[in-house]
Amino acid sequence: MCPDDPRTKHPEGGFPDQEQTQPGLTTETEPTPDHGEDSYRGSDRLAGRRALITGGDSGIGRAVAIAFAREGADVAITHLPEEAEDAADTLALVDAENHRSLDLSGDLRDEDFADRIVSDTVEAFGGLDVVVLNAAYQRDRDGLENLETSELDRVMRTNLYSLLFTARAAVPHLEPGASIIVTSSIQAFQPSPGLIDYAMTKAAQVAFVRALAEELGPKGVRVNAVAPGPIWTPLIPGTGWDAERIATFGTDTPLGRPGQPAELAGAYVYLASAAASYVSGAVLPVTGGKGL
Repeated sequence: MCPDDPRTKHPEGGFPDQEQTQPGLTTETEPTPDHGEDSYRGSDRLAGRRALITGGDSGIGRAVAIAFAREGADVAITHLPEEAEDAADTLALVDAENHRSLDLSGDLRDEDFADRIVSDTVEAFGGLDVVVLNAAYQRDRDGLENLETSELDRVMRTNLYSLLFTARAAVPHLEPGASIIVTSSIQAFQPSPGLIDYAMTKAAQVAFVRALAEELGPKGVRVNAVAPGPIWTPLIPGTGWDAERIATFGTDTPLGRPGQPAELAGAYVYLASAAASYVSGAVLPVTGGKGL
């Protein structure tokens, strides 16, 4: 069997019943997601770059942090205080590549924190070249009538407000050749009823990317998004799905399985690198074959 067969390269689903309290932890996620710890090989495509990744402690954020460090970048990550253990593991992987790392602990719903992470990164690294706006929150909704305002507010402030706060603070520091990359979702294009508020924010992120790309293009700064499909991260057990939904997660894709965070890393590296110098305002799907 070919080791690169995309149908069998990673677990094919059938994951055991599990639930976590948001934001979720890697150590409590079964099976453990693959972030590329043992597989990602860099080639200096981001040598000398200075990157800030929100939600960089686990899942897609950790995979991007590993890849960026192995491509030669210094990496700052944000995380909630309760994610400190995951963050420490991610930063250790960055440090192992002999590049600078920065631990930024706090809640991005707080405007002051979402703003300050930019100045802290610039002070630590002497500048900022790549901003990955990845932090997100989602919960399954049992009908719109049961969506509490406090939950709506949490989704909006995590997925939209914080993104805007951090991007707004970053723009004055970005020189020609810099880039902003947003983690959107297939949900922006194929929304699930149970994720209605999350899907709304992901669709809004696409509009944000396209509008900001128009604004910053004349300044030589590119703005793009990655749209993941069903990716196995701690966010999934924290969504509130039942055993059947967990067991069938991602099995409805053309490739027949959920994706792993490691399979996203290359997309972010490409968008951050000089190879994508003519790419801006784009949404890059990594969906297991599902169309946007």
